[in-house]
Amino acid sequence: MADIQSFDYVAAPDARVLILGSIPGVKSLQEVQYYAHPRNGFWPIMAALLGFPPSLSYPERLERLKMAGIALWDVVHRCHRPGSLDQNIAGESVEANDFSAFFRRHPRVHAIYFNGGTAETMFKRHVVRAGIPLPEHLSMTRLPSTSPANAGTPLAQKLEQWRVVMGSLRDSGCALQAQRTLQPKR
Repeated sequence: MADIQSFDYVAAPDARVLILGSIPGVKSLQEVQYYAHPRNGFWPIMAALLGFPPSLSYPERLERLKMAGIALWDVVHRCHRPGSLDQNIAGESVEANDFSAFFRRHPRVHAIYFNGGTAETMFKRHVVRAGIPLPEHLSMTRLPSTSPANAGTPLAQKLEQWRVVMGSLRDSGCALQAQRTLQPKR
């Protein structure tokens, strides 16, 4: 597998926060699921932050993200990359996703959180420097990669740094509504 294409974004119309990866790895592409590698920390972190069981099915996990106001996507739409490592992406082959259209459809997104440094670098290189119009109020924050390739940072430490996502949702009033919605019915 060398020429690869990312998935469509996952987002409710009222999303407030966008989490961006670079492009799905081999396991994710095979499973057609974001963060499908069993050692990737993304889903355990989201489960801890949003208070859902990590054993939920993939569609249920996506629904929990949407209910919380979190959108999920990748910077890269298409590229050439042998294997799963971001460092193997051929720079000249990168085609960014259509962020202009995304922000037109999701005008309430006020924060981007990059899942690792490569996602941030690629966004700045292929979106910001390319002059793609972005919302004026948009904040951008790099978080530690949840990838198994970032094994030097323990999951608990990553979780602590990822808690800022909840702060953004709280600031927009989304987290409180999501937590109420996610409470078990009595």
